[in-house]
Amino acid sequence: MKIDARGKQCPIPVIETKKVMEQCHVKNLEVLVDNEIAVQNLYKLAQQKGVQVTNRKENENCYVVTFLGEIKQTEPIQENPQNTVVVLSSETMGKGDDVLGKVLMKGFVYALTEAEPLPNTIVLYNGGAKLAVQDADTISDLQWMEKQGVNILVCGTCLNHYGLSEHLAVGSVTNMYHITQILMTAGKVISV
Repeated sequence: MKIDARGKQCPIPVIETKKVMEQCHVKNLEVLVDNEIAVQNLYKLAQQKGVQVTNRKENENCYVVTFLGEIKQTEPIQENPQNTVVVLSSETMGKGDDVLGKVLMKGFVYALTEAEPLPNTIVLYNGGAKLAVQDADTISDLQWMEKQGVNILVCGTCLNHYGLSEHLAVGSVTNMYHITQILMTAGKVISV
């Protein structure tokens, strides 16, 4: 079976693939996508479903991701009241002066390193994705928290949009489907 998800924005390729995997019980499934971030997101889905996955680049705008083997049905993720998620959707904090906003965001991310307990997950999307790339003022603090076990998730569509996919310096690329799951099961969400 084959799914053509080229030209479709995140999280559509992951959701379409997940639906086919769960409904059709196919053993081999090929998914066509048009960017490397979509490939990474499909690899995460394969890991979550417990299947092997391979990929090949057909041309500049076509990657073929192949899922191999029987798909394991996974249990729905349960809410965890102890799970704290911090969402950073901008490289600045607050509205008004962007220079001040960048200073405030740097201070906030540093203050997170001193929080007890640390958050379980930090989600970075839209302009917040810029906080996780090379030369960002927040890199050392985010890297320190990641070493302490904080899961840093960065929106792949956002990195693509800003042309920063090759510059990610901390965390892992994710998609809006996964971000939605994280937020829906969190005990506490702090959005800045």
